[in-house]
Amino acid sequence: MDLLNTEVREATKKKFDADLEGKVTLIHFTQESSRLVLPERLKDQECLFCRETKQLIEEVAALSDKIELRLLDFTADKEQAAEYGIDKIPALAVLNEKDPGIRFYGIPSGYEYSSFIECLVDVSKGTTTLSEKTKAALKTVDRDIHLQVFITPTCPYCSMSVRLAHQFALESPFIRADMVESSEFPHLANRYNVMAVPRTVINDTAFLEGAMPEDRFLKEIMSAAASIDKNGSPDAL
Repeated sequence: MDLLNTEVREATKKKFDADLEGKVTLIHFTQESSRLVLPERLKDQECLFCRETKQLIEEVAALSDKIELRLLDFTADKEQAAEYGIDKIPALAVLNEKDPGIRFYGIPSGYEYSSFIECLVDVSKGTTTLSEKTKAALKTVDRDIHLQVFITPTCPYCSMSVRLAHQFALESPFIRADMVESSEFPHLANRYNVMAVPRTVINDTAFLEGAMPEDRFLKEIMSAAASIDKNGSPDAL
């Protein structure tokens, strides 16, 4: 049974036909079995949505000949997983001729389906709809910044943070950005004390709470990155 109903499938195809420009490569790491191989402390944790995530990505990729899908096994293709920095599944890397550091960990369903589709359009164009002021500021970034945006599919505000994080990554070679579906990775949600979403983790040590407009998101990210570089571990923002 298809995950995308007729209305969503037709709307997505129409958007792809109108907006996709260059080729997009989707590299999806999954595991055919229902068990996920993890470190000893996390053994027996199931990859609950690997099957559904694979099916969703396959259905989306089939809607345009500009989308190439590569399916890799997290265990069998461990060298490729390491190359793309994949340490958990289900995982999706979105690339054009380069790897802009955009990742989806967990199924991009619910409100995140729209951020997934918009991300594919951005990557196909190699640019974003961010303001020129924001783009100029991102060009000044000269240190590595890793953004992890914790979300749930039912959160109507999370997609705003995911979109901004992924757009920042596309505009700056120093930024990489992950969507992380909290319920699929409870050990990470616990580690980063995710009590509400969206929660954005910056380089493992700084945190942004809630959704915010582009200009404030930029300001907080830049401020946190500078503080991390100077002090090591700033408080939540």
